[in-house]
Amino acid sequence: MSVYLGLDIGTSGTKVLAISETGKILSSATEEYPCYAPRPLWSEQNPDDWWNAVVKGVRIARERGGFRASDVKGIGLSGQMHGSVFLDAANNVIRPAILWNDQRTAKECAEIESAAGGRAALIGMVANPAMTGFTAPKILWLRNNEPDNFDRVAKVLLPKDEIRRRLTGEFATEVSDASGTLLLDVVRRRWSSELLGKLQLDDSLLPTVYESEDVTGKLTQAAADALGLTTDCVVVGGAGDCAAGAIGNGICRPGALSTSLGTSGVAFVHSDEVKVDPQGRVHTFCHAVRGKWHMMGVTLSAAGSLQWFRNALCVELHRQAKAEGRDVYDMLVDEARQTPTLADGLFFLPYLSGERTPHADPNARGCFIGLTLAHGRGHMARAIMEGVCYSLREAIDIFRGMGVPVSEIRASGGGAKSPFWRQIQSDVFNCEVATLNSEEGPAFGVALLAAVGGGEYSNIVEACDATISRVSELQPNAETAKEYDRAFPIYCALYRALKEQFGAIASL
Repeated sequence: MSVYLGLDIGTSGTKVLAISETGKILSSATEEYPCYAPRPLWSEQNPDDWWNAVVKGVRIARERGGFRASDVKGIGLSGQMHGSVFLDAANNVIRPAILWNDQRTAKECAEIESAAGGRAALIGMVANPAMTGFTAPKILWLRNNEPDNFDRVAKVLLPKDEIRRRLTGEFATEVSDASGTLLLDVVRRRWSSELLGKLQLDDSLLPTVYESEDVTGKLTQAAADALGLTTDCVVVGGAGDCAAGAIGNGICRPGALSTSLGTSGVAFVHSDEVKVDPQGRVHTFCHAVRGKWHMMGVTLSAAGSLQWFRNALCVELHRQAKAEGRDVYDMLVDEARQTPTLADGLFFLPYLSGERTPHADPNARGCFIGLTLAHGRGHMARAIMEGVCYSLREAIDIFRGMGVPVSEIRASGGGAKSPFWRQIQSDVFNCEVATLNSEEGPAFGVALLAAVGGGEYSNIVEACDATISRVSELQPNAETAKEYDRAFPIYCALYRALKEQFGAIASL
């Protein structure tokens, strides 16, 4: 038996997933670690914590799976995108890694746009506008604010690629994760020498770029000893967490789109051709499918909005659920199901953490709009679920407007476990929504990429077709879809009406 591991270096912890050559789940392990906020809006982690979690997680997964060290033929890497690990010439970590959700770089984003010749020129170079979460602004922040540290930098790596270095000794990345640095020429799938020149950054700071299924090295003896494996184990490029999750959902050909309702929400669509929104409302990145691309829209507070509602406003219901041995989310969904479509005119804007797609507005604020004395907890729960779906529809409509076909939606994430919320998605998007046999997310996607690198499949499309299947489908209700079509323009207009006030509120 051949075994392939998927390592997902997340923000809250690292997941290790072991699969057979046929895609069967053999075992998994998750190891958590802290995230630090030394100042407001800062978010950092210690890369040693990631490595320690990998070492422990691999050993636990092997023990649980009962397979031999020599069975493990390949490892795929996924993880949080956009983070920055700064290494000196001796490969020592210079300072804590700056993460994707760190917001310190607003000035550097403006600096990048100015150096590029404006927002449109920047999008023309790298297919995306500058955002505070991306990697390039973090490098400039280090140069502007910690010049002594910047002078020591020999390499800048993304989180999963720092783990790759510790596994293989190689400085390497792959196209999907590299797309989120803002330094990749997404069209040509290579570093943008033009933008690097304008930012006065040397390309020697950056690792070699591979396709996601390419082998980037083998385990060193030291890494093999630490993990309890052998050096007869390849490490493939892998993918950023969103692309890896899409591979885990079989999003590898035109027409297929995935929605993920976790803390944040993601709408992710495959494209055979590179297509760029001139306004930069959605991301255009390289896909983990060789020579292909994807577009992505992000709602920062998706299922996280319902979690906030539960924690902040449903304390008594939570106590009741515990006393009755029930899940409080199931109780909220039951109440939402009993309320009418459109929640009797109640809207929710899910901007509890600002918003990315399509507004890229950190000042946006969450709102219930349309409250009356007739509304209750069930109406508010339903409005949240509908509002999150409206937010994702904004991204999906942009995809469709760019000429990217959307014929099938595959749902994943915690929110997708609710058939009721999946039906709302189907009705709001007016499209079939399916669920799959695999719910393991990015770790499964990169384990499949490892299987391709190990020679089990000729490419990742073949691997997905062989291991991923649909297990349920929901069709849109025609009448309900019409109601949502009638309400959706109102939802979109609410942000436009409140945009200036959001800025004023943020300045208070």
